[in-house]
Amino acid sequence: MSEIVRQFTVGTDDDGVRLDRWFKRHLPQVGFATVSRWARTGQIRLDGKRAAPEDRLSAGQVLRVPPGGNITPSGAGPKPRRELSDEEVAEAEAMVLEQDRAAIVLNKPPGLATQGGSGTLRHVDGLLDAFCGEGDPRPRLVHRLDKDTSGVLLVARTPGSAAFFSKRFSGRSAQKIYWALVVGVPDIANGLIELPIAKQAGTGGEKMHVDEAGGQAAKTRYRMIERAGNSAAWLELYPLTGRTHQLRVHMAAIGHPIVGDGKYGGQGAFLTGSISRKMHLHARRLVIDHPGGDQIDVTAPLPEHFAGSMVQMGFDETLGDVEIAPPSMPEREVKKRAAKAHSKDLRKERRGERRKRGASDKPERPRLGKPAKGKPTAGKAAARSKAEPKPGGGKPGTGKPAPRKPAAPRSGGGKPGTGSKR
Repeated sequence: MSEIVRQFTVGTDDDGVRLDRWFKRHLPQVGFATVSRWARTGQIRLDGKRAAPEDRLSAGQVLRVPPGGNITPSGAGPKPRRELSDEEVAEAEAMVLEQDRAAIVLNKPPGLATQGGSGTLRHVDGLLDAFCGEGDPRPRLVHRLDKDTSGVLLVARTPGSAAFFSKRFSGRSAQKIYWALVVGVPDIANGLIELPIAKQAGTGGEKMHVDEAGGQAAKTRYRMIERAGNSAAWLELYPLTGRTHQLRVHMAAIGHPIVGDGKYGGQGAFLTGSISRKMHLHARRLVIDHPGGDQIDVTAPLPEHFAGSMVQMGFDETLGDVEIAPPSMPEREVKKRAAKAHSKDLRKERRGERRKRGASDKPERPRLGKPAKGKPTAGKAAARSKAEPKPGGGKPGTGKPAPRKPAAPRSGGGKPGTGSKR
């Protein structure tokens, strides 16, 4: 447990994140309850000022963290890193296409899972420790590829870049272009497939299918590059949504399953002759914004089995890689992003400023002290006016009139108060 006050300088990757999120990233052993208590008691300071868990940080600010809090009651902490063998390190490094301070772009081979699961011990996520040194954050995945799909896979180096890239994928601004060999030749050379997709019952979520009634909207644009007679075609696929197994389901649904995809195409997905039985789906290219303001634009070479099938079918690889215009962003999404950016700029301008109202801005409130002589307060004056008898008598403070006195007898006799004469 640390017994000294610690100071951290907020990095560019953490610009704009909440204070409690910063602790989760960099000091995960400090629980949220501890962060809240430190903030409430003024022990956490941001550029010398008190800070709240929901405050957003700016790059360059200095964060003061008090002693203690290194061990949570449950004893939880960051997961220990797995020691990789020399062969595993070499395997990880052989996949690298490009890398910088924010990202690592890999060319995932077919047959290697992206993440672990039941019975899956060998996967990309398990090799990421090869890319981080002592004290560096562990790289993390920001999107997925199927086990049998090869090609471009983006890995974020830092928590900040992971959040940045994840927003680009979820916001559909990232452009992903796939190459596929399919059985048969589509009637339409350039088309758009719009078929909703849902999990197929009884498969435990392992298989998807087209569900017109209850499926999620899914769109795929495709372009035929070349054809091999009537037996096969080489397509460029551009997913406009990101549903599980979307490309595979869509191609099988229009009667042209991806070559080697027995899961969705059955026996009809395998070509005769020497064409490989492996799946011919490759994430060819990825274009995505970079946190530094530039763009990542990476193309992955074909795996051996795919390249061999291209040669056997007589396809010319140089005919591919034609630009496809990205889908236009809806106007409401443009406005939403602009408003969000404006709000963020306003928060940055106000951050660090003390919000104190001037005395002239405060509304006047009645003083509760002793009233000055001869000037009763409004409350006492009201109470006194209630206690004073009204004209005509009556019990003080009740507002009731005093009882009437008997009338004096009139001259001429008679009963008092009746006015009658004898």
